Amino acid sequence: MRLLKLVPDNTNFDFMRWRNLALVLSILVTAAAIALVFTRGLNLGVDFIGGQSVRVTFSQPPDLEDLRSRVNGVGEGGASLQEFGSPNVIAIRMPLPEGGEAAASRAATQVRAAITERYRDARFDAVETVSGKVSEELFRSGSLAVLFAMLGIAVYIWIRFEWQFGVGALVTLFHDVWMTLGFFSLTQLEFNLNVIAAVLTIVGYSLNDTVVIYDRIRENLRKYRKMEIVPLLNLSLNETLSRTMVTAISILLALGTLLLLGPDVIFGLTIAIFVGIFVGTYSSIYISSPILVWLRVTTDSFMPKDPVSRAERGGRNESHDGAQV
Repeated sequence: MRLLKLVPDNTNFDFMRWRNLALVLSILVTAAAIALVFTRGLNLGVDFIGGQSVRVTFSQPPDLEDLRSRVNGVGEGGASLQEFGSPNVIAIRMPLPEGGEAAASRAATQVRAAITERYRDARFDAVETVSGKVSEELFRSGSLAVLFAMLGIAVYIWIRFEWQFGVGALVTLFHDVWMTLGFFSLTQLEFNLNVIAAVLTIVGYSLNDTVVIYDRIRENLRKYRKMEIVPLLNLSLNETLSRTMVTAISILLALGTLLLLGPDVIFGLTIAIFVGIFVGTYSSIYISSPILVWLRVTTDSFMPKDPVSRAERGGRNESHDGAQV
């Protein structure tokens, strides 16, 4: 029985042919993602802004204006409603009332009563309460975790390979993280601690894929001393293409199943990793590798400046011995 091969042996795709177009596209999309995040912002969850979050499932899509007026009528006002995965599931976010946990519990009970008065078949799936101080700490800790992870990875790549590879890894991670943030800003899906965990997962996956390709590039730099850098990068990418595609497709299939059949509570985590894996696979080919060309890496960049061969050293020793005799 023959094994199934997603990528044929001895592929010879000219990836580097499109490196300049990929660079322009990546710069434009990354700039758009950054602009979206700073202008439109992220739909921060209760984890990061504090307050109360109630997720309710209805048998039929409710009238959002009627639902909002009922919630604001018994709460502090300023409630925001958003569909959570489907029109029948609504996430309700409310400011945290004054008076501590007792006031928050009383407000949640009043909101539940106001909703069930009109929608008797409503099911309350989750009620979360986070104070403003805790939310600030969570936001700061989550941001620092992503930042330190990226810097630590860049330092590791720098030590593991050379500084050009470290720069390439850092730019790749920067690209992948901003693409994910831009997606959440565009779709206005809730951005919570689960998404921070997903971003850290994306950073780890992107690093793993980049290291595999960089390792093959370094091996080929030692093996093919007279080959130009662009053909060498194409060779390295083709040699690792099967592994890259099999890994990405298998993960995307599992994530796709979770998106369709998984629980709503991990929807943000799943969609973030799905987008990150797709973007990370692209960037490992068209960001991390071409950047070595733009940093002017050549096949002799990491060779000693004044190498002395063994034959030359041997000849010098023989001459020295002859002079002594």
